[in-house]
Amino acid sequence: MNEASVTLNAIEEARARLKGLVHETPLDMSHTITTLADRETYLKLENLQRTGSFKIRGASNCIMTLSPEQKERGIIAASAGNHAQGVALGGTMNAIRSTVVMPEAAPLAKVQATKGYGANVVLHGKTFDESLAKAMEIQKETGAYFVHPYDDPMVIAGQGTVGLEILEQCPDIENIVVPAGGGGLLSGIATAVKNKAPHVKVYGVQSEKAPAIYLGKKQNKWVSHPSGKTIADGCAVGMPGKLTFSLIQKYVDDMLLVKEEDIAAAMLLVLERGKLVMEGAGAMPVAAALQHLIPTPGKTALVISGGNIDVNTVSRIIETGLMRTGRRVKLETRMADRPGELVKFIKHLEKMQANILSITHERVDRSLLLGETLVSVELETKNAAHVNEIEEELRQAGYTIEVR
Repeated sequence: MNEASVTLNAIEEARARLKGLVHETPLDMSHTITTLADRETYLKLENLQRTGSFKIRGASNCIMTLSPEQKERGIIAASAGNHAQGVALGGTMNAIRSTVVMPEAAPLAKVQATKGYGANVVLHGKTFDESLAKAMEIQKETGAYFVHPYDDPMVIAGQGTVGLEILEQCPDIENIVVPAGGGGLLSGIATAVKNKAPHVKVYGVQSEKAPAIYLGKKQNKWVSHPSGKTIADGCAVGMPGKLTFSLIQKYVDDMLLVKEEDIAAAMLLVLERGKLVMEGAGAMPVAAALQHLIPTPGKTALVISGGNIDVNTVSRIIETGLMRTGRRVKLETRMADRPGELVKFIKHLEKMQANILSITHERVDRSLLLGETLVSVELETKNAAHVNEIEEELRQAGYTIEVR
């Protein structure tokens, strides 16, 4: 495989092939992000795609180009979840047996959805790279065709159709920001965009916990880098594709890096203000925009790559986001263990219009002096400034406050 195998013509053929199978997802302007990011911002909503992510594009395009003999032997894939669903549905729609190897810690929602689309699921390994090695082992044993999650010309071409849609939906777009793990979506979009509208800037974005492509781009060479635990589990790839990286080197203007807490905050913002569910990988472009990391000005499209997220994770994201934005805080203080002291403390909170969510009053703790009590309180607050005002009010009243 080489970069010459991924062309604008191949991407346009993929789009014709996928017509009627995948949705042309909306490109919607976000007034909230436009205001906060200080740039006219549009969201390419691949979280509204069939199977909940862009992966159906590349997987289906690859499967539809297989020979009858290859289809007969079945298909196999490795995936953290979204590619798994794309392969499962693509296989079922073409009456092909499919097997998908997923990390043992893959979100339950993605595992169940993959089985529901008709695939045999094998859970193996703690990371995607371990799952990938297992899938290659099974492929050698069975002769099934391996549908690579990103480093395959037909997969890349399928993902590139997202870029064609953005250019048609907003011909005067100036920047496109794309999440990256293995690089299939980023390399496909960049190939399409730079061959049709070379003036448009294309940026990739990764989490600090999974920065392999970012590091490779900065060092001007392909590198592998172990992926840490990241909320952007769909992009937790330690070994990006060789083909995808070659295309990224050729077409992508720069790579951006975002923090885990900023990804969580972006997910919460879009959930609350935009009424849209994004998974961690899909939220990375939003995080980059909100942190003002995009280096060039102008009209910008953020590719929201998927929306498949476990509801338990959503709950944790909400909690984390509320804490980070100062809308929920835990305070701890000590006070005299005598009648009326707790009431006095609560009256200060009432004065500051802080809503008490929970409160504990510990009289027995090895760190306490005789006659002391430890009070921990969780508050619903307005913002970070409000939290600072509450702390100042309590300190002025003589309390020693610790924020948890």
